[in-house]
Amino acid sequence: MPNIKFVNENKEIVVADGANLRLKAMENGIEIYKFVGKLMNCGGYGQCGTCIVEIVEGMENLSERTQAENQKLKKKPSNYRLACQTQVNGPVTVKTKP
Repeated sequence: MPNIKFVNENKEIVVADGANLRLKAMENGIEIYKFVGKLMNCGGYGQCGTCIVEIVEGMENLSERTQAENQKLKKKPSNYRLACQTQVNGPVTVKTKP
């Protein structure tokens, strides 16, 4: 079972293969949204782009970028992902609110 390490929060959680990064973060009390995102997010459908996270390690253990991510993140570094569109398949280290 993969683990997700959240750098800013100094917290590590264990999840099932294929777990959704946004969902598991929220279930474990990790706040991935900045202030505006808390008020106005799309609920995990990849339409608002407010759940951006930076992948520090383990990019190879994540699902491929989706079409929604390619559109929302085209001007961002390649290690930025939308948490709502990301499935975790191995150990990964994440920075929230980059």
